[in-house]
Amino acid sequence: MSDLTGRRILYTGAAGGLGHQTTLQLLMAGAEVIALDRDHRKNAELVADTPADLRARLHLVEADLADKPSIETLLAGLVAERPLDAVINNAAIYPSKPFEEYTSDELALVHAINVEAALICTRAALPGMRAQGWGRIINVTSITLTGGWENLTPYVQSKGALMGLTRAWAREFGKWGITVNAIAPGAFPTDAEKIHPDPAGYNAMVLERQAVKRRGHAGDIAAAIRFFLSDEAGFITGQSLAVNGGWTMH
Repeated sequence: MSDLTGRRILYTGAAGGLGHQTTLQLLMAGAEVIALDRDHRKNAELVADTPADLRARLHLVEADLADKPSIETLLAGLVAERPLDAVINNAAIYPSKPFEEYTSDELALVHAINVEAALICTRAALPGMRAQGWGRIINVTSITLTGGWENLTPYVQSKGALMGLTRAWAREFGKWGITVNAIAPGAFPTDAEKIHPDPAGYNAMVLERQAVKRRGHAGDIAAAIRFFLSDEAGFITGQSLAVNGGWTMH
């Protein structure tokens, strides 16, 4: 496991299906994790699962990323204490229905949480990263960008925006020692799968399409995130790593 001792990491959606395990692994690797998540139940589960000797480095903030003024105020206070070394833009919502049934407000909400929150978090962290000449930004995108899913238009749109930001930021921030990469998870058995009406059929379809014949688990994503956070990944930027068991290959 990469040694992250002393690294200060901002992680959105940190208590969710993929975030929970990653947060624990980051703490075990020595990092200080500022975990932003709005789900009270999942937040409580994360705290309960955090070993007592690691809890001092977990700073859990129950926050609604759609509340832009509050998030900006929160982040201003955090970076005033000391710089953030890394930002993991992971939080997302994924309503599912035909495109024509989404209201303008629903479309705007997906964009606010999935994209604008990433803009706000990255903008807050950038001055400190630039001053210290080191930083890591990781955007969590999705296998849905390959075009194989219906009824997820605003979600897919938001993940496409994050991929564009990954490349633009990588080009712009590299001169300051800051890398920016994306992780594109495949189909993982989290709450997101509850949108599928036939769970058993969906599970069978996933395994059929993957080269690796097991379902992914949160540890697979945690390993990819730890790699991108490491010093060893310092010459990799602007890239997207597909963690999907070989479902798609590029």
